[in-house]
Amino acid sequence: MSEIQNLISQENTYIFQAFFVIFLALVTDLIQKKVFRGLSKKAEETKHKWDDAILSSIPRPLSVIIWVSSIAFSAEIFQKETGAVIFEAFQPLKNATVIASLAWFLILSIKKTEKNYLASGENYDPTTVDAISKLARISAGITASLMILQTLGLSISGVLAFGGVGGIAIGFAAKDLLSNFFGGLFIYLDRPFNVGDWVRSPDREIEGTIEHIGWRVTRIRTFDKRPLYIPNSIFSQIAVENPSRMSNRRIKETIGIRYDDASKMEQVIKQVKEMLQKHPDIDTGKTLIVNFNSFAPSSLDFFIYTFTKTTDWIKYHDVKQDVLIKIINIVEENGAEFAFPTSTMHVANQAIFKNPDSKDL
Repeated sequence: MSEIQNLISQENTYIFQAFFVIFLALVTDLIQKKVFRGLSKKAEETKHKWDDAILSSIPRPLSVIIWVSSIAFSAEIFQKETGAVIFEAFQPLKNATVIASLAWFLILSIKKTEKNYLASGENYDPTTVDAISKLARISAGITASLMILQTLGLSISGVLAFGGVGGIAIGFAAKDLLSNFFGGLFIYLDRPFNVGDWVRSPDREIEGTIEHIGWRVTRIRTFDKRPLYIPNSIFSQIAVENPSRMSNRRIKETIGIRYDDASKMEQVIKQVKEMLQKHPDIDTGKTLIVNFNSFAPSSLDFFIYTFTKTTDWIKYHDVKQDVLIKIINIVEENGAEFAFPTSTMHVANQAIFKNPDSKDL
């Protein structure tokens, strides 16, 4: 009887070994989560933007590695004791899962680092940060996929050769998709605009604020708050203005006074020019012109041509309004008046003939 119990005990030893491995994985997983949670909180207090992103990205991929490794080790114990062929499949699956978990960790770290840089409030170009993040994540994903294929026994050279031949066919079938992809790449490289810029195209009815630059389309929020999705290939075919990058805003106005006030024109022009030169919001380092311009049908016209220091759309209109009101005051102070469309009728003198039969004769 004791010999039978010993035999049963020896046969069940590997089961207890497997359960011990699983229990050890459970304890290890709980410990690593607690440790990295504490380290991540401490890293948030530092000035570096990447350390807390890395530490907070470790626990979940590491949990997968711990559990998959423990299951694979348990399967190896069962395989040695039972000789079942099915347990041999766990080892390549474990290797593939470990590679995928490492790629997951890299992608999480890159994404969280990007988020930290954009949320820091410092002068980082969001378009550049987004482009670098996307390229890094795509590179990590492709590299991990090739390594997983190699681990599972597939030849990478064969896959690459198939990709080269198949890429030609895919290129013809997905011509528009590829043109949009390269259009997005050129936007990231040339940077004609960034997220948040106000853009417009004189060639198309496109105007609004850039909200997102993707690899296929760029999303623009129009001024009536509608989203406009533009394929990236379009930007290589049209002219795009970027008013957000202007250095100044221009004030260009033509003002007319009456012909009766021609003698006052010179003084008005002189005072308007002095007013612009002393105005705190006018950039006197740029072109500043105030000149009598033309004899219009109903007025004597002079024009102003100058630039404001601000590029802000709302403040610009406040400055322009102040300038125009000051011009009104100057014209009125000189006793002149603004012209408006008028017509003058000249009637020729005619002799008055009386009826010879009239009693007044």
